[in-house]
Amino acid sequence: MSDINARLSQLVTDNDVVLFMKGTPLFPQCGFSSRAVAILDHCGVAYESVDVLQDMEVRQGIKAFSDWPTIPQLYVKGEFVGGSDILMEMYEAGELQQMLTEKQVARAE
Repeated sequence: MSDINARLSQLVTDNDVVLFMKGTPLFPQCGFSSRAVAILDHCGVAYESVDVLQDMEVRQGIKAFSDWPTIPQLYVKGEFVGGSDILMEMYEAGELQQMLTEKQVARAE
């Protein structure tokens, strides 16, 4: 499990924003992943996505890595933020946009 933890750690530290999701931003494979993509796109930030359906080791490893049982999962500047419901709550309250601004996350081009 340490190899997968090293891979996951590298992903979340090398990218300002990482979304572990089912599918891709263009073709999300579940409603929760689709909602997470829509929120990030609406915020206008650049983000890396990881399709957990393409790699079972990542799919299981990310759950242990974050101690969070569901996908999608969002990381900002190496910090676990939450899943789809938390993202929606933070977005609706303006907290997500504020956090992205405070952490100086790169804008999407």
